[in-house]
Amino acid sequence: MRKKVDLTGVQIDCGASKLGACIGPYAIRIAGLAEGIRKLGYELNDKGDIVQPCGGADSATLRNYESVVQTCKALYESTMESFQSGAFPVAIGGDHSLAAGSIAATLKQHKNVGVIWIDAHGDFNDEQITETGNMHGMSFSAVCGFGPEIMVDYGQGPVYADVTKCVQIAARDLDPAETLKMKASGLNVFAIDTIDKLGMQEVVHRAIDIASDGTAGIHLSFDIDSLTPEAAPGTGTTVHSGLTIREAFLAVEMLHESGKLLAMDMVEVNPILDIGNQTAHLASELVLAALGKVVY
Repeated sequence: MRKKVDLTGVQIDCGASKLGACIGPYAIRIAGLAEGIRKLGYELNDKGDIVQPCGGADSATLRNYESVVQTCKALYESTMESFQSGAFPVAIGGDHSLAAGSIAATLKQHKNVGVIWIDAHGDFNDEQITETGNMHGMSFSAVCGFGPEIMVDYGQGPVYADVTKCVQIAARDLDPAETLKMKASGLNVFAIDTIDKLGMQEVVHRAIDIASDGTAGIHLSFDIDSLTPEAAPGTGTTVHSGLTIREAFLAVEMLHESGKLLAMDMVEVNPILDIGNQTAHLASELVLAALGKVVY
């Protein structure tokens, strides 16, 4: 992993159903992320925050799409600059629509990239099958080339992830049509019941093997709602019976040890719904573990 880290906050919640994730980057910074990165020996370039534009075009099946796309484009450009400067990009947010921009950049830079998506939700909807129109539920589909195209095409000639090199971990709240689409696509899914059966260590081991096989490396996109709500209450779409804190840490620790990480996102921290900033603190510590912080 590179010894320079570029940290970008993404103030966006217009891709979600609840307001508040836009101040997630502020809460994660308060939790000590920048100081922690420097203590690990990295040169840190805190690039500040990208702020979602107000207003813009909207539709029933792509809510606030103009604001979402402009924010993703700004993150794409920022992430490309980070790669070109030799930095490891970390995006903190903010709702999960932002990952369309960060992953689009990783794919453009490295061409062949595996994606590990840790999330209670599939985020594999599109404008045809969505039940809500919320675009944070479409970003994984978009980067795999299954739409919506506007989330990843900024005129740059988008590169799509090979879905057979992509892995979803911890799913437990999927829409029926989304489930059918995920199965038909060839996406590798380790839902929460599979984690129960195999154990987190085996699941992450298999995920790393899949996402790194013949690729330049792995982009990790981590949604804090993958954890059980008792551990991470400060997020907009909590789902019962999620990952434990230790399962989450094991995942990011193993990903660091693999030496395959190219970039990462930490998303869906909503301080308005949090208790004593505990979710933001947990998000900060998970990023640090992915960067190499160890217990002993």
